[in-house]
Amino acid sequence: MEQDGNKFFGSFALTGTGNERPPEPSDRQPSGQKSQKPRQKRLKLPTEERLTRSAIHYLDRYGSSSENLRRVLTRKVDRAARFHDKDPAEFAGLIDAVVDKCIRSGMVDDQAFAEAKLAADRRRGRSHRQIAMRLRSKGVNAGTVAEVLAGDEMSDLSAARIAARKKRIGAWRPETKRKDNRDRDLAALCRAGFSYQIARAVIDEDQDQNGDDQEI
Repeated sequence: MEQDGNKFFGSFALTGTGNERPPEPSDRQPSGQKSQKPRQKRLKLPTEERLTRSAIHYLDRYGSSSENLRRVLTRKVDRAARFHDKDPAEFAGLIDAVVDKCIRSGMVDDQAFAEAKLAADRRRGRSHRQIAMRLRSKGVNAGTVAEVLAGDEMSDLSAARIAARKKRIGAWRPETKRKDNRDRDLAALCRAGFSYQIARAVIDEDQDQNGDDQEI
């Protein structure tokens, strides 16, 4: 009888309880199947026609100075040249030709680009100093930057008020918090490129004084 019981429990153990873990899948790939590596995109050698299409595509989406467009095309040429083990300098003439073509056709106009950037940045409350830095970073030469800024009809005082309103500082803070945050608010406008005199005038004035645009 005891032997029959052992046989019973032994057979039960062999059949299992249904909670066994399934066998771990093998990390090995089936024989004859090769691993797939991501294919590198094949870059075409630059031609004037291809670079012209790239320039038009870029200018359709973004405003640009002539120098900024040159930088964009140069990066594109550098990638393609490295892919084909070529010297990027071999294609410098193509870049010059495409940029000159865009200037002659009016697609690129540094003066118009700078004026548009100035108007947009003034609406955002940016200072002359900050705008000049942004234009230079986009490749606009110093002469054009100076000329455009000289024709600006908005003063830095008005722009600083716009900046203060957007940041909710100075007169746009609750009256109970203005004194404790005065130094912080002054620093915020100075970091934005406004002079200390203009920053102090804007931070210390009341909202009913904001219409007075007297130059400081």
